[in-house]
Amino acid sequence: MQTTKQTNLIWFRNDLRTIDNAVLTEACANDNKVIGVYCFDPRHFEPDRFGFKKTEKFRAKFLIETIQDLKAQLHDLNIDLLVYNDHPDNVIPKLCNDHHVSHIYLQKEWTQEEVKTENNVRSITKAVNWHHHYNQFLFHPEDVNFDITKTPQVFTVFRKKLEKHVEIRQELKPQKLPEDNRIKNNTSIPTSNDLGFNDFDTHPKSAFPFKGGETQAVERLNDYFFNTKKLGYYKKTRNGLVGVDYSSKFSPWLANGSISARTIYWKVKQFEKEHYKNQSTYWLIFELIWRDYFKYVAMKHGNQIFQREGILQKDYEWSTNKTQIQQWINGETASDFVNANMIELNETGWMSNRGRQNVASYFAKELQLDWRIGAAYFESLLLDYDVHSNYGNWMYVAGVGNDPRDRKFNVQLQAERYDPDKKFQKRWLQTSLF
Repeated sequence: MQTTKQTNLIWFRNDLRTIDNAVLTEACANDNKVIGVYCFDPRHFEPDRFGFKKTEKFRAKFLIETIQDLKAQLHDLNIDLLVYNDHPDNVIPKLCNDHHVSHIYLQKEWTQEEVKTENNVRSITKAVNWHHHYNQFLFHPEDVNFDITKTPQVFTVFRKKLEKHVEIRQELKPQKLPEDNRIKNNTSIPTSNDLGFNDFDTHPKSAFPFKGGETQAVERLNDYFFNTKKLGYYKKTRNGLVGVDYSSKFSPWLANGSISARTIYWKVKQFEKEHYKNQSTYWLIFELIWRDYFKYVAMKHGNQIFQREGILQKDYEWSTNKTQIQQWINGETASDFVNANMIELNETGWMSNRGRQNVASYFAKELQLDWRIGAAYFESLLLDYDVHSNYGNWMYVAGVGNDPRDRKFNVQLQAERYDPDKKFQKRWLQTSLF
């Protein structure tokens, strides 16, 4: 009597790629059938405790494009991606029953909402074996030379412990499965309307005019590195405010896992080998190390990164003045530089790194507003929202995170330095309507 073949289920979350995906690689490593699932969790599109939609229209559209691309990439590997506009708690247990799922493969997460959702699913699927894989790091947690609970409080110490002493793992290449791995797939990817948004066109002045997905991420990487060689000038231009190429713009794809930090790292190394090595090529890796740092900080401190006193347990008095919060959101503060950056965010879902530091410092230090509200607004609007970097950076700027100096940005001086001819300010203040 023929036994039914068991199935490995890949639960995709923020690892929406085929290249260098440890979860995908491991799921394809035995003779079981392999299927993938992605859930547009309705909770991600509902208002949070501060009244902002957790995911606004910009990231929603980018996510839809990403899933469309992931489905096509997996199809080429003879793996079907089942897509649902529903809670994972409803979807995954049913899939386990319908497809004889014996193993679930997924990216290791450690922040509260992701863990809670996963635990809900686990409680209903007790007969299934779960396989977690760290899948979003440059320096793999199993390779670092310190205990996670001893993650240094200062970034420079963290960086020096790792960059010359811990090797970066090689990229993982996806495996194509036999055609008979395919299944009947009647699911469809939701539209923006399905998620509660009206369709919109990308703003013509957007500094991030790209689409979501692994294909676009790889195209951008190859263009920025090898076609234009803009990587060679990255350190000089990275504090820019206007245009597509002042920075790499990799962060939205990194945030939802359309590309891995390791892929970028090894492409930098390829560039250095084929062309040249300079401060700029190093600085892009330096920024990837910062990204890793906030992930380790979140692993060390857990849900403390979401608390008003932050990881430093500083009991500052924070205001929740609704008028001031709304003025900041609308770009109606006393600072034209802050206003221009906020209008850009509202119109495009993008803001430069220099802009983010200034508007966050203005919010927390000038207006003395509860930094968690600013962080929640960024979470809602930013195309490249990443839970660890977002809350890590906001804590840092608010003086409750990994900066013992507790600095405050002089927004006026910053504007004079980085926008001396007011090109950026004029760009957004003169035409805030699309």
